[in-house]
Amino acid sequence: MFPAEALAAALDKRGIAVDLATEARTAHFKFPARAVHLIPSATWRSKSPLDYARTLTMLGAGTTKALLMLRRVRPAVVVGFGGYPSVPPLFAASLRGIPTVLHEQNGVIGRANRLLASRVTAIATGFREVSGINAALKAKVTFTGNPIRPAVVAAAARPYAAPAPNGKFRLVVFGGSQGARVMSDVVPEAVARLEPDLRRRLAVTQQARSEDLERVQAAYDRLGVAAEVASFFSDLPERVAESHLIVSRSGASTVAELAGIGRPAILVPLPHALDQDQLANAGVLEKAGGAICIEQPGFTAERLAAEITALVGDPERLAGMAAAAKSAGTIDAADRLAALVMQVGAIG
Repeated sequence: MFPAEALAAALDKRGIAVDLATEARTAHFKFPARAVHLIPSATWRSKSPLDYARTLTMLGAGTTKALLMLRRVRPAVVVGFGGYPSVPPLFAASLRGIPTVLHEQNGVIGRANRLLASRVTAIATGFREVSGINAALKAKVTFTGNPIRPAVVAAAARPYAAPAPNGKFRLVVFGGSQGARVMSDVVPEAVARLEPDLRRRLAVTQQARSEDLERVQAAYDRLGVAAEVASFFSDLPERVAESHLIVSRSGASTVAELAGIGRPAILVPLPHALDQDQLANAGVLEKAGGAICIEQPGFTAERLAAEITALVGDPERLAGMAAAAKSAGTIDAADRLAALVMQVGAIG
């Protein structure tokens, strides 16, 4: 939703009205739209015939509802941001002959986007290299970068300040929009393994699932570490800008925001994903020199404590990683995508 929000803001600046078509699970998201249309969708969760039939039925119902919505709204162009909620609106738009843009945020094209790629007018990518796109469709592809929210653009104006010797070291930990249990399990234990002098320097901001909040905060309290633990931080971009080091998952929006702001990171890709998209995303930032990628089986308290200790002791390396991350960012991605959308929709 964050890249869609950034695109909506860029289009609004150009005087273009935006409607949002989404499923019920994301309808609560505060989105700058003229109207919100709830379109049912579903994803395949197993190979059982019953699940397959249920998913097809839901996608069919969503497509029918999307067709009716498009007839009322009559948009100039329909833009999808991947995932199965994009399937009914984009498929319906292609049936009605409405121009369509598909944005692939990850370093490998997802299953829903592969399903739609041959039907859409144009494909925008968040990374310069995206694996899995059929060679016959390359003519449709335009690199725009991953749009980042206005709050992230504002935070990106703050230059990285390497930690001063014996000064505060700000560590920010998060695991995507819903947090990640592995962060709650590993990070406090890693902090416990740090030398006492280093622990005293730490100021930790950690996102955790609601059921983990109490135990994570208690762990830091026992260690005497200054820590703020919450299930959600509305000012996360600002906290990232103030940080010296990030520990997080590597979803597309996370990587785009870390690159846009330019902060060094230890990235732990979500394991077992069918497309291994987070591993591909982390690899882009690691290749640029802006991140250390640790796959989850190797993400132990011992390994994390060693990495943090080494980085705290090498401020020049941290500053270099911050600059490398920044070099991989596309701060104007929302404007680039807005220009492509307007071109495809023959707007303006």
